[in-house]
Amino acid sequence: MRLFWPAVLVLATSCGVAEDGTQPVVTGEFGSKPKVAIPRGRPGRTPRITVLSVGSGRPTVQGDVVLADVDIRSWSGNRPYLSTYEANQPTTVVFDGRSVSETWRRALIGRPAGSRVMLVSPAAEALGPNVPLTGVAPGETLVLVFDILGGYPPDARLVGRTLPVVPADLTPSAPPRTLIDGSGREIVAGAKVVVQYVAAAWPSGAVVDSSYRRGGPGAFTLKPGAVPAAWLDALVGRRVGSRVAVPAPDRIYVIDVLDTITPE
Repeated sequence: MRLFWPAVLVLATSCGVAEDGTQPVVTGEFGSKPKVAIPRGRPGRTPRITVLSVGSGRPTVQGDVVLADVDIRSWSGNRPYLSTYEANQPTTVVFDGRSVSETWRRALIGRPAGSRVMLVSPAAEALGPNVPLTGVAPGETLVLVFDILGGYPPDARLVGRTLPVVPADLTPSAPPRTLIDGSGREIVAGAKVVVQYVAAAWPSGAVVDSSYRRGGPGAFTLKPGAVPAAWLDALVGRRVGSRVAVPAPDRIYVIDVLDTITPE
């Protein structure tokens, strides 16, 4: 479903032209932190969107929860601003008609999963939900490179399965328990996983966290510090389509694995 394409300029949408005909040059493969070279010329004053590579997955649609890695830097001095690649936590954008900038909608909606897209825009128009305008002026030009992991319905779940329920007899000291065997790709350490999950406090059984309540699926990198420690041993080696009950010191997770993106 995901292809790791070299980042070559293949299509530019008409969203404003740089004053000196300049364009940042992006290198690197989909899924890895991009390397961005900023030209000497001045950027345009209106947002520009460039499709750097086209993936082979399902195109995103309005209403989706879109999961993407994003690297943001200032045009001036090529100064880093924010990068989800370093945080090992892709951004989650809920396109439900509220509080998402038009530039992000144009950059992310209608793109096949596996695509890399660049947005060059003044900061006031460039920053999406949950990205604060801190330390840059509204008119300062930012360069954003998105790797689109996929778009998913907010209520996405394992096909034909009911919502996950936390087993009442599972304790924090028990080993992970497979509730449903998956038949998709194997999950490897360091991969990104797309999941829906429910977490219940132990021993009360009260639900204390749920991706369904948060708005839909999330993407996580299976590295120490990026996910609860119990997830690492419980998910590595499973397959897409699995449902796994994962005990942790003070809670029990039930995780549905919807997809995985394996690093190169």
